[in-house]
Amino acid sequence: MKEKFKGVLPALLTPFDKNGGVNADSVAKLINFNIKKGVNGFYVGGSTGERLLLTVEERKQLFKAAAEANEGRTTLIAHVGTICTDHAIEMAKYAKEVGFDAISAVAPYYYGFSYDAVKNYYLDIVSSVDIPMIIYNFPNANGFNFTKAIAEEMFAASDRFIGIKHTTSDLFLLQQFKTMKADPIVYNGWDEMFIAGLTMGADGGIGSTYNFMAEKFIDIYNYFQKGDIRAAQAKQLEANAIIAEIVKYGTFAAEKALLDEMGIPMGGCRRPFRPISDEGRKKMKEIAKKL
Repeated sequence: MKEKFKGVLPALLTPFDKNGGVNADSVAKLINFNIKKGVNGFYVGGSTGERLLLTVEERKQLFKAAAEANEGRTTLIAHVGTICTDHAIEMAKYAKEVGFDAISAVAPYYYGFSYDAVKNYYLDIVSSVDIPMIIYNFPNANGFNFTKAIAEEMFAASDRFIGIKHTTSDLFLLQQFKTMKADPIVYNGWDEMFIAGLTMGADGGIGSTYNFMAEKFIDIYNYFQKGDIRAAQAKQLEANAIIAEIVKYGTFAAEKALLDEMGIPMGGCRRPFRPISDEGRKKMKEIAKKL
């Protein structure tokens, strides 16, 4: 079963329509655009998807739009993490209902929850619905870092835990996750370090820039699997040159502007994110022409 979760999965951006709602048509265009490139699946409703700026109902709308567009062609992972356990359970049940293959969740944040609270948050979610869970380890964003020991305890508590999305530059910890008895699927979370994550044992990657240049990361993955490290490194450097430009103008706003130029209306980011500057949009237009 774990094989279906390996490879390159875009962390799906959330397109908005002219009224500010989830744009299902653009979700479909974005998914079809990336399936044609050969991605292995999609991670829906995560940080890249502006999930903190969406209501529970909007996140469910996004899940439905993604599932309907995907039509079972690739692996779908729904990020249901939030500060409220009941809301996470509601979204987890809905994700299973509309056909997702797995769910994922970041640890609850803001209140400095104890490890016992975090552990029970995850156990309450996985005990509520029969669907695999991928832990989202993003300590810079939520202040909670999964160590190998904590992950081992979680995985021992339920066989519904199957993987970890590791969004931190601590590649030693990534490698340590791969030594666990449960042999979890581990995703590299930083786009600019994909080849490094693969070197340390990652089974694939989940990233925001995959939305518009998935082919570069697919090439990195395939070259690495064949043992052609120099070719993989060359593709990583190509991707990183583009990433270096994107971060200058606000990552998500720039990525959406770039996709606008590629024919997929994205509608910008929600406030308090700022719109991309005219200079930034001009630069994204230049980059889009080269992709």
